[in-house]
Amino acid sequence: TDWVTLVSLLLPAAATAVYKQWIPNTNFETASNWDKGRVPCASNMVRFEKHKVISILVGSPHVLTDMYLPLNGEFLLASGAGFAAFDGSWDPGCDSGATVRFADAEHHAWFDPTLWQAVSPNGELEPSGRIFSVDEERVPCRYDDVIFQSETSFRVNVDSSQRVIHLRSISVMGQELSSPEAWAGYLRGPSAPLQFHGNGTLQVTGTSCPDKSGCACGNAPDGQRICAALLGASEGQCPAPACRSPLQPLGHCCGVCGATVNLDFTPDFDLQKYRDRLVQALLSQPKYAGVQMAISKVHKAQTFLGVIPRSSTPLIQIVLIDDGAGALTGTTAEQLAADIMEDIAQHGEALGISRGRMEVATGSTFSGQAGNHPLNRITVGTVLGLLFGLLLLGGMLFLYRKGKLR
Repeated sequence: TDWVTLVSLLLPAAATAVYKQWIPNTNFETASNWDKGRVPCASNMVRFEKHKVISILVGSPHVLTDMYLPLNGEFLLASGAGFAAFDGSWDPGCDSGATVRFADAEHHAWFDPTLWQAVSPNGELEPSGRIFSVDEERVPCRYDDVIFQSETSFRVNVDSSQRVIHLRSISVMGQELSSPEAWAGYLRGPSAPLQFHGNGTLQVTGTSCPDKSGCACGNAPDGQRICAALLGASEGQCPAPACRSPLQPLGHCCGVCGATVNLDFTPDFDLQKYRDRLVQALLSQPKYAGVQMAISKVHKAQTFLGVIPRSSTPLIQIVLIDDGAGALTGTTAEQLAADIMEDIAQHGEALGISRGRMEVATGSTFSGQAGNHPLNRITVGTVLGLLFGLLLLGGMLFLYRKGKLR
């Protein structure tokens, strides 16, 4: 174990893997998978929908009165598991003659952030600490490792706006598939079509992020799908923010109160080292105990005259939120953002940071770094657009009077 720990410490920061584990399962013994909220018992009739495709793990022996099976599906039997017919003897804890139906697993979507959780490589839940992810990054990103828990069955809808969903590796039934060849072999087996459905295609690459400045998640094309799933229970409405003009971080579904710091970087920038620096030197200070931070590389769309899409540029986005209430909402996050900006002013060049821009939204005010207020950008874009339009009209009028334009 010590040797493994040493090796992991020597790996470059860009190779740091992120493990995300799928939460729902289709196990026979999971009470929430049944319409009555309990596992079927001896005098029950079990019914699976005839045309619903399903993969189900059975972990123990069961006695049942009757069972209607799907036309297309599989039962994965653990050691000692199976089914036997009920002999009609008295079963005091069972509703006699009741029909118990297996719940619909078709709606479990890959791009639903609530169905994933961050775990360690061995599958243990990561403690809910001071680091969080924007919503698009709660779903597996292109260099993440995906874990479907061992000894569980599942069915997931991989509908996507992307033709291919890239991942570093996928673990299924305790087996890690970390090469394109291994994954292709699994897809040819009998279980994969029952476990994955939808128009997207999962592709295992076996490669880690090659850039020490980090890699963008890659889920932006499915951003609307992610937000629709996240806000489905609230009819697509974000909760009312505690500040008047909330910030809108890239990759996040709803506005936040607090602060954002966007960094332009040079080839010397190392995302993992910088995140560690922020956590150890600033975030861990007692005065920032109520602050949470998200930091990642994102791509910001660039436009011409504030309207016409032009290209996108990579930047490092830091999102800071705190547990303040009322007028204090976001104020501690604002203080931390100011400390980050001061650290950049003193050490930015050595850290590979060429520029930092801060925006703040608290319960009492809204302000931005000078020259970077969103309203300023809109105003400049509007004025330039009007000037461009007037020049175009003037040119057309000139050509018309010269007889060169009809």
